[in-house]
Amino acid sequence: MLTAIIALVAAGLALALATQLGVQLIQRACRPQGRMIEAAGARLHVVELGPRDAAGLPIVMLHGASSNLRAMQPLGVELAKTRRVILIDRPGHGWSTRKRVADSTPVVQGEMIVEALTKIGADRAIVVAHSWAGALALRIALDHPDRVAGLVLLAPVAYPWRGGAGRYNDVISTPLIGPLLAHTITLPFGLLVANSGARGVFAPQPMPADFVRDSETLLLLRPREFIANARDLATLKAAVVEQAPRYAEIKAPVTIISGDVDKTVSTGIHSRPLAATAPNAKLIVLPGVGHMVQYVASDLVASEIEAMADRLVQPTATMDKTAPANL
Repeated sequence: MLTAIIALVAAGLALALATQLGVQLIQRACRPQGRMIEAAGARLHVVELGPRDAAGLPIVMLHGASSNLRAMQPLGVELAKTRRVILIDRPGHGWSTRKRVADSTPVVQGEMIVEALTKIGADRAIVVAHSWAGALALRIALDHPDRVAGLVLLAPVAYPWRGGAGRYNDVISTPLIGPLLAHTITLPFGLLVANSGARGVFAPQPMPADFVRDSETLLLLRPREFIANARDLATLKAAVVEQAPRYAEIKAPVTIISGDVDKTVSTGIHSRPLAATAPNAKLIVLPGVGHMVQYVASDLVASEIEAMADRLVQPTATMDKTAPANL
């Protein structure tokens, strides 16, 4: 019995050391690209693309779960040819940190992001959000309607669903047990399943060959981020139960783009009811498309964002164009 316990402890220590080494290697390969912005309870990694003084509204891009800002960057690069684009690692993800793992809900993360946007001079923007961040973008629009000129939601989470967020997310969110697992087996096991997991999110479309590398997905396997991600997922259902009854309050234009065979976030549960509730919503359902619409239909997504941006003009810009010359 004692021998077995010693062997188990030794194995745990070996896995913990391997995890720490793995974290160092992953972080060395995936350096931060932007700057750090302090917000209450968080330090957010922000990457800005395109001309800062570009005409029109800035475009803020928010990534989903199990991800970081790099998953939105290819789309952002395309838009940045003519527009100011702001990519943000959500609190606890990528290179952003948060002081409390419990700061997992859209309402809390929304406050952090709004504070960071204020500090970089993005007082009003079009918010583009994928998956989990759909609930976040909707929450920002509810709590800060003056800050959100329009929403473009890609396969968004918006409503409660049957079941939970996955047993492993519940376990990782558990005090003591979760951190123990995250600091020992998560990274080694995650390395084995990272590619297959990403392929599942893209299905039925093929995953781009270098997606895991280019999106820096392996950052997720670091213990602190894996725990934060699990907590985000485990608390999301209760968060949308609370905010969903208010979606009719959103007056900003909303464009929703989803695939009709999305197995990750059901279009029938989320996108269709949202389009029927938000007063100024437009729904585009792509036949035969899964969850990663920003990759599978990138040209369409970019054109819809551009179209919204062209329709929306900053109040000051409108005044400049219409005011008499002697004012």
